[in-house]
Amino acid sequence: MEYIVEKIGMSRTITVPSKPVTLLRVLDQKVCEVNETKHNVTTAIVSYSSGKKMNKTIEGQQKKYSLSSEFNRFVTLEVANTEAGDLDLAPLAEAKVLKSTFTTKGRGFSGAMKRWNFGGGPASHGHRFGRRTGSIGNAEWPGRVMKGKKMPGHYGNTQNSVKNEIVSYDAENGVIAVLGSVSGANGALGRVKVAK
Repeated sequence: MEYIVEKIGMSRTITVPSKPVTLLRVLDQKVCEVNETKHNVTTAIVSYSSGKKMNKTIEGQQKKYSLSSEFNRFVTLEVANTEAGDLDLAPLAEAKVLKSTFTTKGRGFSGAMKRWNFGGGPASHGHRFGRRTGSIGNAEWPGRVMKGKKMPGHYGNTQNSVKNEIVSYDAENGVIAVLGSVSGANGALGRVKVAK
């Protein structure tokens, strides 16, 4: 089962020794339309609230499924529901491991030292190596730069998935505490899937 969640931030447990946890809040979601089951997996069109602006397409979808204005985003998810209505959160209470998919923080155009953790040249005086990449190609063979060479470029803003053990689940407030870290900035929206 999949759910849309918001990353609240990181905290620690009060046990001894304490463990680092990431807090995820399950958003209010409505199942609009249940698709047919294939390979024992039921998918559905699910709406959820997000801070983004409305457009004509979303207004049309809201009229079609007769939703209130707060539900302004639509996505297809694997669900436990068999009919339209509130999303079934029961599988989260029994889950042990979650697979979280978020977009990593974007760092723009970065140099090779930041992007790939290169060492750079000596920091002492008398040369101009500094934080440069260094030699990237061969003269005789193959006479070109090989594909996949680690070089400066766009760093971050990519989709990343990790599996985390569930430490606790507060059903009343819809907050999940997972062990360890999850990609993305605080307040970022992502999806979680019950892995175990």
